[in-house]
Amino acid sequence: MTSRLNPYLSFGDTARAALEFYRDVFGGTLAISTFGEFSDQDAPGAELVMHGILETPSGFTLMAADTPPGMEYKPGSSISISLSGSDAAELRGYWARLSAAGTVSVPLEKQMWGDEFGMCQDRFGTVWMVNIVADADAAGVPPETAGNTW
Repeated sequence: MTSRLNPYLSFGDTARAALEFYRDVFGGTLAISTFGEFSDQDAPGAELVMHGILETPSGFTLMAADTPPGMEYKPGSSISISLSGSDAAELRGYWARLSAAGTVSVPLEKQMWGDEFGMCQDRFGTVWMVNIVADADAAGVPPETAGNTW
């Protein structure tokens, strides 16, 4: 098995809603386990997400959890999730859904390096960077590195 690097998002108590939203954006299969499934089902926070994983048809994997009961939730601004590739229609669709009800900091438009790029914070506070690679063949970009601009 090859190694994979996957984003793992932390939420105060909105992991389920966020993962369901991301499933609506990206499609795929969502599996969620709650704290109550592994401990006292009547305990405070039993309904919170202990671990959630979204596997998308495009090969993305997003994982998330709510902050365990008794721990402080500290929203972070030190991570962004980058989506990049050459399928403009797919990436524009993701952009439209992620930026809806969120905050756009960089509009999705052609940038000085030739690609379309945008950055937004979705309604759950997650920062997304979307990069649509300009014609990689015309730019002489090897296929295995196309989409790795960011």
